[in-house]
Amino acid sequence: MSRSRRPPQDPWILAFQGFDPEDEGRREALCAVGNGYLVTRGAAPEACADGVHYPGTYLAGRYDRAVSTIDGHRVENEDLINCPNWLPLTFRAVDTSAWFGEDGETRIVSQHLELDLHRGVLVRDALIVDGADRRTRLVQRRIASLADPHIAALETVLTPQNWSGPLHIRSALDGTVTNTGVARYRSLVGRHLIPADQGCGTDTLWLTVRATGSPLRITVASRTRLLLDGSSLLDGSSVEAEPAFETRTGRPAQVFTVDAVAGQPVTVEKTVCFCTSRDPAVDDPQPAAVRMVSRAGPFADLLRAHVTRWAQLWRRFRTEAEFTDRAEETNTLHLHLFHTAQTYSEHTVELDAGMPARGWHGEGYRGHIFWDELFVLRTLNLRTPEIGRAVLRYRHRRLDAARQAALDIGRRGAMYPWQSACDGTEQAPRTHLNPMSGRWLPDRTHLQRHVGLAVAYNTWQYYQATGDLDFLNTAGAEMMLEIARFWADTAHYDPTLERYRIRGVMGPDEYHDAYPWADRPGIDDNTYTNVLASWVLTRALDALKALPGYRREELTERLDVDTGELDRWRTVARRLHVPFHAGVLSQFAGYERLAELDWEHYRRRYPNNRRLDRILEAEGDSVNRYKASKQADVLMLYYLFPAREIRGLLRRLGYPAGHELAQRTVDYYQARTVHGSTLSSVVHAWVLARTDRRRSWRFFRDALGGDVLDVQGGTTAEGIHLGAMAGTVDLLQRCYTGLDTRGDVLWLDPCLPARLGHLEVELRYRGHWGVVVAVSRRTVTVSLRPGQRGSVPIGFRSSVVRVPPGGSHTFTL
Repeated sequence: MSRSRRPPQDPWILAFQGFDPEDEGRREALCAVGNGYLVTRGAAPEACADGVHYPGTYLAGRYDRAVSTIDGHRVENEDLINCPNWLPLTFRAVDTSAWFGEDGETRIVSQHLELDLHRGVLVRDALIVDGADRRTRLVQRRIASLADPHIAALETVLTPQNWSGPLHIRSALDGTVTNTGVARYRSLVGRHLIPADQGCGTDTLWLTVRATGSPLRITVASRTRLLLDGSSLLDGSSVEAEPAFETRTGRPAQVFTVDAVAGQPVTVEKTVCFCTSRDPAVDDPQPAAVRMVSRAGPFADLLRAHVTRWAQLWRRFRTEAEFTDRAEETNTLHLHLFHTAQTYSEHTVELDAGMPARGWHGEGYRGHIFWDELFVLRTLNLRTPEIGRAVLRYRHRRLDAARQAALDIGRRGAMYPWQSACDGTEQAPRTHLNPMSGRWLPDRTHLQRHVGLAVAYNTWQYYQATGDLDFLNTAGAEMMLEIARFWADTAHYDPTLERYRIRGVMGPDEYHDAYPWADRPGIDDNTYTNVLASWVLTRALDALKALPGYRREELTERLDVDTGELDRWRTVARRLHVPFHAGVLSQFAGYERLAELDWEHYRRRYPNNRRLDRILEAEGDSVNRYKASKQADVLMLYYLFPAREIRGLLRRLGYPAGHELAQRTVDYYQARTVHGSTLSSVVHAWVLARTDRRRSWRFFRDALGGDVLDVQGGTTAEGIHLGAMAGTVDLLQRCYTGLDTRGDVLWLDPCLPARLGHLEVELRYRGHWGVVVAVSRRTVTVSLRPGQRGSVPIGFRSSVVRVPPGGSHTFTL
């Protein structure tokens, strides 16, 4: 069958025709369904991990440690666990035939797969033919309940088309799964589960597994029922009174037998419940899971409650964009909203889980938490601020681990890790595999200490969007102060420059982890790091001032922060070194000494050069030698702050910064960036929005297509890129509307690209639900739904108006 994605007739449907083994991994990731507690990939229920399919169910924040030996070296990794597979469900027509999915005789002759984004339902319609030419139509609907986070359900309707006779149906749970979803990790230990116990009832199964490297226990319980014309078949007339049981260790199963009649559908409802020993209010996951699944209603009731909750959630995420040329863009926007909303939901809030870079959709990056929340939280703060608060609480609970990390390198304060998982310790590997050369290489990404700066930035932006002084009092200010303390302690005074310097780090660009002429890792005075450190030091002082007097005294006393230390912060914040060359901001000190790459040669030889670092290493060279960027981190500053604020930050540091600096810097790095990160297109779309809207739109479309088109060549199958997905939503929500939250005012300054005719978003701002911003070519209108408490201050250019509940105001552009 051909690989195809059907042009979307319905902007809320992601559809695929046929079956393509080479494309199955991408489809499974894109068609994953989740609810914030669990995510199940869109693999077929009869499939197993065979190099084509990869069934995977992942529970938010559930990790396990394993030790591997690589080239004689002991390597310890913490992985997001591929949890027991709850999907297995297959059938056969007679006892002598093979089960569907387990032989080469039974085949799919046609298939249509669609994900209903509005309802959160994955639908599969296929025609199955076995070796005796018996034809059976299979229709399946799958949900991960948004109404009950522990529940997932699969409805399967089997209709014999040209045969009648015994129909055997097998429903199983599989705890023998391993983590093998990423090819380059397969030389490492992938077994994280050990079957511990299992059992069965008349229509139920349960399986408990324990993690190999932690005390975590997981139970999945299932209930399988058969129906004919809407009536249960468990009456002994058309189905065996008791199903047969298969008791293979780690893979219990039930086998039902029914007398099938040609043209008469047989419906199989499989409902499952997941519980773990780390769940709130769960003592023993086994009885809890069995109890929950036994109480669950029929599929129709579960679906109804699930669809209702999705309808409510879509009201919170309402984003209406009029794309003037391509319907696919609306479809992909809805897909990005869908995955953003189902990855981290209200059900994740109490789970102590961070914001995963690849969603809970696969094993890419081992399910670790990086800095991608920087691209997600600005969207969520104005839609579901309780989720933004929960993500920051995850960071606050790991503040002690960040303090210890700083202490381990002789620093005060808090140093957050580049890769976090369960306990907040650094999970970045010390070696990585280049699949192009087959060599294992030193991994220095742990030097990306800018993550703490992102945590502080996110904390302050959350406070600006919500006015949540309680969070600032109890967690936010403490994190900001400890992060500021780390950077003030890390900065060292250089009497030659008469400035403070930050040395031996890596910037977000990731391509440069050392100087080609140096024998130590790291680079010095990364501009993104230094400028953002200056900003964080200043905002930490602002956070302290925002606290009530008694709380300010308590916090400074607890942290032993005195006036002398605060004075040092002010001094460092004004005297950090920022390098320049050729009239632009340098990516780091010494950048001008690097060689220019022969771009024409490499673009001709490698049309897809997004992984230029791997290409050069495989050739015996190093990207450290060149002025080349994976994602130009200097430009990240213009993503985080308006150009006028960057000018203010640089001038405060004592550097001249005219209006032309931004454009020169953008143009310089544009020519030297390969966009090896999906985040890069988001950043470039943002920084070009006010100077080159046509190019900005091209990058916006590139970011939209990142996972749908799998632009990185196979990585979508390992999990979606959540930061890039949320980033495209934020481009519409904040960038093209010019929306900014500062000084207790919601500011607007729209700049719609030519291909965007109209844009409307509905937001929450400082306790106000239903702030609607509608932008057209000539006007921007802000309205506030009735029933609110108080008016909302809206800033446009130099004026501020207040919009009352039930009222609106229109500005002329």
